[in-house]
Amino acid sequence: MFELSSDHEDFRQAVRDFAEQEVAPHVAQWDRDSYFPSELVPKMGEMGLFGIVVPEEYGGTREEGAFTYLCLAIEELGRVDQSIGITLSAGVGLGINPILTFGDHAQKERFLPDLVAGRALAGFGLTEPEAGSDAGATKTRARLEGDQWVVDGAKAFITNSGTDITSVVTVTARTGQREDGRPEISAIMIPAGTPGFTVEPPYRKLGWHISDTHGLTFENCRVPEENLLGARGHGFRQFLATLDDGRIAIAALAVGMAQAMLEQSTEYAKTRIAFGRPIGVNQGVSFPIADLAVSVEAARLLTYKAAWLKDELEAGRRTSAEVKNAAAMAKLYATEAAVSATRTAAQVFGGNGFMEEYPIARFYRDAKILEVGEGTSEVQRMLIGRGLGLPS
Repeated sequence: MFELSSDHEDFRQAVRDFAEQEVAPHVAQWDRDSYFPSELVPKMGEMGLFGIVVPEEYGGTREEGAFTYLCLAIEELGRVDQSIGITLSAGVGLGINPILTFGDHAQKERFLPDLVAGRALAGFGLTEPEAGSDAGATKTRARLEGDQWVVDGAKAFITNSGTDITSVVTVTARTGQREDGRPEISAIMIPAGTPGFTVEPPYRKLGWHISDTHGLTFENCRVPEENLLGARGHGFRQFLATLDDGRIAIAALAVGMAQAMLEQSTEYAKTRIAFGRPIGVNQGVSFPIADLAVSVEAARLLTYKAAWLKDELEAGRRTSAEVKNAAAMAKLYATEAAVSATRTAAQVFGGNGFMEEYPIARFYRDAKILEVGEGTSEVQRMLIGRGLGLPS
């Protein structure tokens, strides 16, 4: 069940080679400069990374096991740099997937070919300044005037939303009130450059310095009625489904980080000499690295299982409830393992682990957001509890 095919392994190696050749030589400088390398995105498109889950009709290469391929790509990019990994993860899971899953044929034809080719990126606007884990508290509003949606509100922490190749951001907005008194929430696509759509200055972040992240504001922002994504009032449900897939992708990103920390800690423990011998001979060093190896393996198996279940769901052989539960477990365990992995690596490296000349510091800064984005660890525990039948 957990054995990857030879095609999967060949693909993994191809992405690893790409990451080592196209990302690794530049990533330290990009991180220092907080520079988003938009020139890298078309290269990722040429490799087919953005089209893994997209049918050929729209320029993709989707085949059996597609979601597992995507997770392997995210893991291998994340092993070299987390910002580049999240660029792919968000570009596909949060940018392409809502349009692919819920869009009509005209919407797919309009946006997907450029997104798949890496000529463009798309964003996903759910989080707001006062609506994070409580996504149902959305305050952004959209009213229908004639044949146009008029959008007013704000979004926060939106990835891939302000690059020079961003083409569209899909946002949730209140479009009315349901019969039970709760807000009707719909999803609306807002192309970049639309009057009234303002991309705020980039955030100054603890980590993910290379990733593009902005707040967004909408003031009397008008888009055509046909920019509604899916059915009116189904936006919240659509975005929750999107987040299930995103959680598996974040777990894969975390596995890449933990793997990097394992490799670098092991190599350093073999070569760093103290008291006339490699520090790896000391149990105080070797035992934490051994524990790290166990957590990497466990995180990878949970993530691969969740990805496999997602592929099985696409084939009609599993249920969405199984995927939701597996995604929450993988996201919870893998992200917390990744944070622990950076602490272990920093301790193994000693003073050097605190220095920016070594990649440990960059990974350490990048780690914490993994436990927050796509649903906090607390949210994942809540979802797992519900899956066990505990009262909510």
